[in-house]
Amino acid sequence: MVEQVTIMRLGAKADGIAESTGGPVFVPYALPGETVTIERDGARARLLSVDTPSPERETPFCPYFSECGGCATQHMHDDFYRSWKQDTLAHTLRQARIEAPIEPLVDAHGEGRRRVTLHVRFPDRAMHVGYMAARSHHVIEIDHCPIAVPALQRQAPIVARAIGKQLGAARKPLDVQITATENGLDVDVRGHGPLKDKDRLSLIGLAADLDLARLSIHGDVVVERRPPAIPMGRATVVPPAGSFLQATRLGEESLAGLVTQACERAKRVADLFSGCGPFALRLAEKSDVHAVETDKGAVTALDKAARATPGLRRVTTEARDLFRRPLLVPELNAFDAVVIDPPRAGAEAQAKQLAASKVPLVVSVSCDPATFARDAAILIAGGYRLERVMAVDQFKYSPHVEVVGILRRDVMKKRR
Repeated sequence: MVEQVTIMRLGAKADGIAESTGGPVFVPYALPGETVTIERDGARARLLSVDTPSPERETPFCPYFSECGGCATQHMHDDFYRSWKQDTLAHTLRQARIEAPIEPLVDAHGEGRRRVTLHVRFPDRAMHVGYMAARSHHVIEIDHCPIAVPALQRQAPIVARAIGKQLGAARKPLDVQITATENGLDVDVRGHGPLKDKDRLSLIGLAADLDLARLSIHGDVVVERRPPAIPMGRATVVPPAGSFLQATRLGEESLAGLVTQACERAKRVADLFSGCGPFALRLAEKSDVHAVETDKGAVTALDKAARATPGLRRVTTEARDLFRRPLLVPELNAFDAVVIDPPRAGAEAQAKQLAASKVPLVVSVSCDPATFARDAAILIAGGYRLERVMAVDQFKYSPHVEVVGILRRDVMKKRR
């Protein structure tokens, strides 16, 4: 159904929302106040034309915008975009009955994304390499990505195509994760399965031709020509193949700066969901740190980096599933501060233990405002006060935002 509608407001995922007799209609790439022509399919619609544009509309800088599903907000004026992100976070907190001032949005895009994942698909006789269209398995072919760091912008598609060509005989869908490191590109390929000896040898040759630092399949290293090093404070870490990494270097530095500033007076800190150490290794410049992480490879990388870095205070590590085995109250009470940075699902089980503890300070870092609010509400009910909330925008041009909350225990309330 083709019709003309007026956009009333913006949703949490950056869709414009129009009202109809059947309920709200979600229109990607439309802004409040605009009159637009859409092709409607139930509650969702495809934008056909902007008939009356908003003064907040910008010309997108990427030629693939609105086709590629990676970016959702390049059409927004920067001031409007920043206000929308902060308002969305404030609304999420209010839904959890949390009232807290939110500090101005921190732009942490820096040089751009240091990691991208390109998809290689074979839906017909041809090979298709690029990003997925929004809400689709259709690959939008690209030859560059302007929101990536310079080392990845044009080189990442070249690498993904070369790998797709090398492994294309199996015609399996491949996801090629490419990370820019200090010593070159680190590539991990998912979807292919175990390699035959001839494929392994050909990939070793390809890694040399492309001058890759490391190439792995499902985390299994095929060849490491140079260690793919990532600086973290004074330390240098070689993360396991395919392991978690903050999206931008400036994003990691911004988050770590907020965390270390909050913990500057703590003598002993627990860094939970520590990954390979972006917070722990910086905290260890002033505090003793106990880092806990599910991924054993990340724990090993963190420990190795800590041991190789002179001048750090004591760093201990533990591989532990914090969803199933959160640190318990007696363990937590040994620390002056606890940092939690869980995956998108949040840290509900750990938050409940913290709420019952005597830990004076909790720094909560999250990539999902909804689970951040849920966990913060648990801590507040247990006697903590949400002192500061900071939004860090390392996923620029997307609806996602990182949140940092500083929670201090209300001693008087705990005593009662």
